[in-house]
Amino acid sequence: MANKLGGDGLIDELCNGFNLLKDSEKGVITFDSLKRNSALLGLQGLSDEDLRSMLVEGDFDGDGGLNQLEFCVLMFRLSPELMEGSKLWLEQVLQQELKDYF
Repeated sequence: MANKLGGDGLIDELCNGFNLLKDSEKGVITFDSLKRNSALLGLQGLSDEDLRSMLVEGDFDGDGGLNQLEFCVLMFRLSPELMEGSKLWLEQVLQQELKDYF
């Protein structure tokens, strides 16, 4: 996925996913907003316990919700394909930067 979209496209897609799942009043993904909107991302089969576990795993600041950064980090951690793709993209960018530098 990262290879198809490129770095900016991948970030845009993650931001779109966050915006689909977030509580519009609170500006973060809450349990209720995740449960209500999870079918939009194909997560309708997850139990309440699974959804809560996702929130707990990604909630670094302990406020009970996922902000945009926490969501993006969680998506990379849960998606090995994204992680591998982002490593390849980063390597390409670094190689280009080094090539331009020298």
